[in-house]
Amino acid sequence: MKIVQTHEAPAAIGPYSQGIVVNNLFYSSGQIPLTAAGMMVEGDIKAQTHQVFANLKAVLKEAGASLETVIKATVFIKNMDDFADINEVYGEYFLHHKPARSCVEVARLPKDALVEIEVIALVK
Repeated sequence: MKIVQTHEAPAAIGPYSQGIVVNNLFYSSGQIPLTAAGMMVEGDIKAQTHQVFANLKAVLKEAGASLETVIKATVFIKNMDDFADINEVYGEYFLHHKPARSCVEVARLPKDALVEIEVIALVK
C-alpha cells in the first residue's frame, strides 16, 4: 500500500490521505474546489468543478495514473439543479474515455463546497 501526497493539490483537511494505491489501483479521497494553497475557489459551479478536476489530475499524476485510467468516479453535488453544468465540465475532461459514474445530491459538503468528486483509477 502506498500513500499518495502531492503539494499540487490541497492537503487533506482531516485524518486521511489524498489517496492510496493498492496493487495497481488508485483510490482518491474526495476532492473539493480548494486550491493547492487551501483557498476555496469562488465562483459558480463550473469554476468549482474545474478546480476539482485540477486537484484530481494532480493526485492522479502523483499516483502514476491519469484521467484516462479512471475506471469509476463518484460525484457529490449540493444541488441537483447544477447537474447539467457539472456534466458539461465533466465532459470536457472525459471526452473519449467515459468511466463508470455515480452522482448523488448531498445536504452539505466540506467547507460548503458545491461539488466533490472521488475516483478509482488504474495505475500505469
